[in-house]
Amino acid sequence: MNPFPPKLSLVPQETLFTQPRVFTRYVAIGDSSTEGLDDPDGRGGYRGWANRLAEHVASTQSSPLFYANLAIRGRTTRQVRDEQLEPARVMRPDLVTLFTGVNDVTSRHFDADAVGRDAEHMQGTLTEDGATVIGFTLPDLSLVMPITRLFSGRVRALNDALRRASTSSGAILVDVARHSVGSDPRLWSVDRLHANSAGHERIAAALAWGLGLSGTDDSWSHPLPTPWSRSWAASILAELRWQRDYFLPWLWRHARGRSSGDNRGPKLPSLTKVEL
Repeated sequence: MNPFPPKLSLVPQETLFTQPRVFTRYVAIGDSSTEGLDDPDGRGGYRGWANRLAEHVASTQSSPLFYANLAIRGRTTRQVRDEQLEPARVMRPDLVTLFTGVNDVTSRHFDADAVGRDAEHMQGTLTEDGATVIGFTLPDLSLVMPITRLFSGRVRALNDALRRASTSSGAILVDVARHSVGSDPRLWSVDRLHANSAGHERIAAALAWGLGLSGTDDSWSHPLPTPWSRSWAASILAELRWQRDYFLPWLWRHARGRSSGDNRGPKLPSLTKVEL
C-alpha cells in the first residue's frame, strides 16, 4: 500500500507521514538553487540541498538510492519544463524535487499564473508517473537584499501560485515562506540570491521533514539562537560591495540578454548511486 495520500499538498507545521517510503531513483530539477550555489563541496563544485537530501534519504534506508541532478543555473520555470521534464521522466524517478521561480521573479515580464501553470504541469505529470514530488516556497528576502522590496509582490504571487499548483497536482510543498528563519541573512551567501552552506542544510532538513524521513523534526524552521544585527556603517559598506560585485554585473549581463547558465549542462545528468 502506498502510504502517501494522492492529493497531499501543503506541509505547514508538522510532518504528515507516519510510515517512511523507500526511494530508489531521485531526480532533482530546477535552477541554481537546486544546482547548489553557494554551498561549496571542497572540490571546486557545489554540494547544495539536493545533494544533502539525497544523502539523507540514502542514510535512512538499506536499499541503494540513485540520484541525478538536471538543474542548470539561470533557468526560468518554462525553461525547466521544456528542458528538464522529459529527461527526468526517462529516468523513471520515484522522488523528484522541483524548485523554480526566482529567475521568473527577477525577469522583465513576470506572469505568476503562467509560472503556476508550468509548475502544476510538471508536478502533475511526474505524480501521474508515480513519483513523489516535493518543493518549497521562496522566503521574503527584503532583509537579506533590500532591493527585493521592489519584487515583494511578485514573490507573494509566486508563492501563492506554487501553493495552488501543489494543491491541484498532489505535490508536497514545504511552506518555508511561512517561517521567519528563511529570511535570516546569516543563511544567505554574499551574493544574497543563493543560500550559503547553513541555508542549504536547512532546506535539505525541511524537505527531509516534509517527506517524513526518520530522524527528522521541525527544528529547521526554528530561528537561529541569537538575533541578527548589523551596524548602520557595516550595512552601508556591505550594500556598496554587493552592488559593485554582484548587482551591477547582473544588470549588465541581463541587459545583453545573457544568462549565468549559458553554455552549461546539467550538474549530474545520469543516475548515480549515492555513496555515504
